[in-house]
Amino acid sequence: MAVSVQPHNMILDMNMIDACVGDRARWAYPYQEMLAAGVPLILSSDAPVCDPSPWVGIHAAVTRQRRDGTPAGGWYRQHHISVESALRGYTTAPAAFYNRSSDLGSVSLGKFADLVVLDRDIFDVDPMAIAETTVLMTLFNGRVVFRHASMD
Repeated sequence: MAVSVQPHNMILDMNMIDACVGDRARWAYPYQEMLAAGVPLILSSDAPVCDPSPWVGIHAAVTRQRRDGTPAGGWYRQHHISVESALRGYTTAPAAFYNRSSDLGSVSLGKFADLVVLDRDIFDVDPMAIAETTVLMTLFNGRVVFRHASMD
């Protein structure tokens, strides 16, 4: 069993949830508790409702804030997850759930060479900057299929 969640929906929904259920909102989007219970999280975007960027989703899951920094400290911050856990939710967790870990989900010998080159190390920046991450290059099955203009 795994749970598919859309962290950016949380950012869109937090005011509505607070208005509808009051302090029971503290139980909404409990990512940390799900992981602690051993439930794998598969993260996605719910596009076109939300921004399809995984960096926006990782930012939301890690900070529990809008890109403008609200709410201060994060919405029910105790439910936030680490950058590593959020990245796993977009990569290795879905591969494992769909029994594709032998060829997808991580960069390893024998797996498809599907990867992106980023303009920053999302593990080494202020989490508020993660949403601004830019893909510089995309490789699909070992072939460059996208190259940012700055890479020319």
